[in-house]
Amino acid sequence: MKTTLMALVIGIGMLAVGTAGAVVTQEQAMALIKDKKMDCMACHAIDKKMAGPSWKDIGVKYKGQAGIKGKLIEKVKKGGSGNWGNVPMTAHPNVSDADLGTLVDFILTLK
Repeated sequence: MKTTLMALVIGIGMLAVGTAGAVVTQEQAMALIKDKKMDCMACHAIDKKMAGPSWKDIGVKYKGQAGIKGKLIEKVKKGGSGNWGNVPMTAHPNVSDADLGTLVDFILTLK
């Protein structure tokens, strides 16, 4: 009984950690962009403003906000403007939520 309970507690703990946001390295993020032929770097750079804000600026602005990962995924999918000026971000409806989630996880680690 104790062994089963301990296994259950550990399993729940691992699930909680797994859903909190994965640690994604810069190399993994760039490999995903290259592999999936995403156009992120046409408008964004990690540490400098281009047509869009730097990913570091995005990470700083949104870090720690409740539910932000889902909101950022939705923002990238739908596109839009107004949060960072008048330059619109094109919609990316064909990029999977999983791939966008990986990139958002990386962005939210930047300082």
